[in-house]
Amino acid sequence: MQVPVAGELSERESTELVELLRQLIRIKSVNPPGDEILVARHLERVFAEEGIASTVVEPFPGRGSIVARVHGDGTGGDPLLLLSHLDVVPAEPEGWSHEPFAGDLADGYVWGRGAIDMKGMVAMEAQVMRRLARSARAAGRNPATDPIPGLRRDVIFCSSADEEAGGWHGADWIVNNHPEWLHAAAALNEAGGIATTYGGIRFYPIQVAEKGFVVYRLHVKGRWGHGSVPTPDNAAVLAAQIVMRLSESGPVRLTDAMALSLKRALPHMAPRAAKVLGALLADPNGGAGVEAGDVDAALRGICDPVLGRTLSAVIHDTVSVGIVQSGVKYNVIPGTAMIEIDCRTLPGTDEPAMRAELRRRIGEELWARLEVEFVHVGAAVQAPLDAPIFGILESVLRDHDPDGVPVPFMAPFATDAKHLARIGVPTYGFSPLRVGDGDGLLDLMHGDDERVSVEALRWGLPVLWDAVIRFCS
Repeated sequence: MQVPVAGELSERESTELVELLRQLIRIKSVNPPGDEILVARHLERVFAEEGIASTVVEPFPGRGSIVARVHGDGTGGDPLLLLSHLDVVPAEPEGWSHEPFAGDLADGYVWGRGAIDMKGMVAMEAQVMRRLARSARAAGRNPATDPIPGLRRDVIFCSSADEEAGGWHGADWIVNNHPEWLHAAAALNEAGGIATTYGGIRFYPIQVAEKGFVVYRLHVKGRWGHGSVPTPDNAAVLAAQIVMRLSESGPVRLTDAMALSLKRALPHMAPRAAKVLGALLADPNGGAGVEAGDVDAALRGICDPVLGRTLSAVIHDTVSVGIVQSGVKYNVIPGTAMIEIDCRTLPGTDEPAMRAELRRRIGEELWARLEVEFVHVGAAVQAPLDAPIFGILESVLRDHDPDGVPVPFMAPFATDAKHLARIGVPTYGFSPLRVGDGDGLLDLMHGDDERVSVEALRWGLPVLWDAVIRFCS
């Protein structure tokens, strides 16, 4: 008996998938504090019902992760890892149409925090594992120990804690203590394969890279004084000048992933957009006539605001000011100030290079008034564009949506891919959903009324299944 390649969804599987997602949403795993152990134990029971052996770890109180594996015959190479995370960000119910942790099913949607980011993908990956186990049992095999019929590689499921706060209590701990659990030829993760419609064309960004991050605290040195006599040494004023200088965009740099993405998109763009993107490809610094050299203005002119900001973020090293603190009393000129900044770095920009860019933006006069405190860093990640699995992901999307256009993409944020990169596992964002306008990742991730349509889930699971089977069979 062979594992079926076609991805048709039975009514039973569709119901199971939706109900599992609703159950996961109802288990409140908001980070902080996390409590991901509750979700991990629930998945452990789901897998046990299918005969799938799993391991749950809780290296820090409440911070649980789960790893499970089904087996191929070993002739196809290293495993495929299905990666996800169990934690979600907070949600204030005042801005929601449905209670964010009720898992309501209404108007064709599953509503709740995590529906898109990323318990929907957890549910789809778990359903893939269920399918594989059932094909083993149908052939009279034990899915805990025996090879799945037709499978040539193992498939690993890992859903970890703490991704929303850096993954230090989840994927980082596993990589440091049990890297053998996650050793794989490749991993499929969040933030890719979700339809984005532009100009009437559905694009499917496949995440092949993600930006790194560097966090600094800038301590500004001024001079204390009486508020009745203004002084140029007011640390709050100096901090304001620094903040304004940090807000500039900085130089444009097209990585290999984004250059290929723009090339793939170009033939499908409207004439004005194609002109802007073509000029950007010809000269990323704007010298080829990208609206008087203002790349950001050009992107705003051809995209909706969210997409325009996202595209801008993945062609620059960016700096966001998160915290500014200064002063003790209204009539005391502050002698100190603190600015905390979040720098997001393109592949190829390391911490010293980012520090040099900050110094360039701030200028030597103001830089001399600073003490720079380094907080932490995460490296940018780039997976191979020529790897067989990337071609499989593209072809699967085309087969399931012939009118869609797969493109490689770089995420402006970080995921647990940065931890897997330390053990040599290339990670691709592929959580396929065919969504409508206003239902996509950029619209709903971390926002109010997060939701996913049942139709999108029913489309996405067969796509994910086919990708897994084509790579592992």
